[in-house]
Amino acid sequence: MEKGHVKLTEKQLTILKYLLENSQGMEIFIVNKSQSELAKELGITRQALNVHLRKLREEGLIKTGRGFIMLTEKALEILGMRSAEVFVLVKVEPRARNQTYARIVKTLPVEKVYRVTGEIDLIVVVNQSKLDEFLKQISRIEGVKETVTHVVIETLK
Repeated sequence: MEKGHVKLTEKQLTILKYLLENSQGMEIFIVNKSQSELAKELGITRQALNVHLRKLREEGLIKTGRGFIMLTEKALEILGMRSAEVFVLVKVEPRARNQTYARIVKTLPVEKVYRVTGEIDLIVVVNQSKLDEFLKQISRIEGVKETVTHVVIETLK
């Protein structure tokens, strides 16, 4: 079976669907730099970096692959990074929509901003670790009438 230019067997497609259905939605933090680049930026040798990365990998704090390093949930917890998503519903004054949208997108610590129909104007996705900063900043933006915040406690699918 061909899906998006990738040829898959029925079994491979079944396995992918199973993995998706049994996966946990999460935010991923990946560094796409070579070890040489990282060592230089950190002011240490590549060999020293390798020793530290091995220890971090053994502790379950990072996962590595060819050309990338991924922080695990365990690492994010140690760093005080709550990685849950937060949905902030935003009502905006009609007269100030374009300027307000632009300020939110350009100046606030947001992951995604959706313009929607209905009783609200925007759904803003924020990482929980940035929520306090986001709420302080959005309250100062002219044109924002109201916000309602919903923190994700569990991803069901």
